Amino acid sequence: MSDSAFRVSGPPAAASATNRIDASQAVSAAKETFIDAMRGVAAVLVAYFHCRQVTWIGLHQFHETVGFSLHPGVLLGYLTLPIAWGSAGVSIFFVISGYCIHRGPAARLSVDPSYRLDTPIFWARRFARIYPVLFAALLVTLALDSISLSLPPVNHKILDIGPKAFLISLFSMQGVLAHPYGSNGALWTLAIEVQFYVAYPLLFAARRRFGMLPVMAAIAAINVVSGYLLEPVWIYFFTSYWLSWTLGAYVAEIQATSSDLSLTARQTALWRGSALLLALLGCAAFNYSFYIGQYIAFQLWAIGFACLLRTMLGSAKQTARARDGIVTRIFAGCGNFSYSLYVIHLPIFICLQAIFFRSALQVSIWPTFAFMPVALVAAYLFYRCIEQPAMRWSASIKRHKGNVAPRAAA
Repeated sequence: MSDSAFRVSGPPAAASATNRIDASQAVSAAKETFIDAMRGVAAVLVAYFHCRQVTWIGLHQFHETVGFSLHPGVLLGYLTLPIAWGSAGVSIFFVISGYCIHRGPAARLSVDPSYRLDTPIFWARRFARIYPVLFAALLVTLALDSISLSLPPVNHKILDIGPKAFLISLFSMQGVLAHPYGSNGALWTLAIEVQFYVAYPLLFAARRRFGMLPVMAAIAAINVVSGYLLEPVWIYFFTSYWLSWTLGAYVAEIQATSSDLSLTARQTALWRGSALLLALLGCAAFNYSFYIGQYIAFQLWAIGFACLLRTMLGSAKQTARARDGIVTRIFAGCGNFSYSLYVIHLPIFICLQAIFFRSALQVSIWPTFAFMPVALVAAYLFYRCIEQPAMRWSASIKRHKGNVAPRAAA
């Protein structure tokens, strides 16, 4: 007899309880699918943003060179316009990270107010999850940049690949002590992510003592002051982006402490309308000024995505849509290896550009579509060979009795 048949013929109370469990599991699965899909969207968005940047001449010069026609290559070039704001994927990553890291401790704290974070275990699991992948990514960067450097003219994005630069990036101090290693400019955000993890026990302790809203207000103030002082002098430290990460943690806090997370159709429309408006304002700020505008855009995009994420915490009916559709499943699949894609894509694109075009920017948009699958396949293989063993190592680190370590964010 099937399990479903047993549930139908069982006692009404047991069937009702089972249905509630099934509904809860459906909601959880839909949320996980949405998170994985958003990781995939963010990683692919950032990767193609960089691919387009290092391979193509750019929209303005493209328009001056080829004008406008109905030729597929020309149309595709213009259709990539939204990728100009692809760095929004960084803000998505920060919010998702805060949400995933804090939701486990927040849920435990809502049940047991005396719960304390097991800081050594948390840091050990984060180390095991992050550093084997980072070390391997730096070696990949060294290998690919060595090839690129042998094919002059050398791309200006390839910076120092010496031992000192390697160690600075390995210890996640790029952006503070030096530029990211070699051509892997995307690693500036990984340093900030690691700094978030180092500071999380402090955030959690403050949340236990003062509550989440006062902590968020304090972090918002720190965020503004840090951005004002550090961004103009090219110092990228986690305090300038801390609010983005904390917004994700706040959404996790809502999930852990609210008895009813469902939203009416009007409320959902309001939250999502706010997310869209903030996204558009972020794009406008980005265009207004590359230096100041980009920083402001990151903040607006993070707030907007946090609004969108809030709408995914409702009932099974609201959240089940998150896992429907082939596009969502494809991006969720990419989300599984998004970390690997993020840490190796840029050296791959620069190396391919050096091999095939000697670092000369192309008028045609087609090379960008040829290079992306190469990066995706390489990232998937990197994920299977490097990241999955790191995940297993992280999961194997035992929790102290009476404590539950936070759930690891992929």
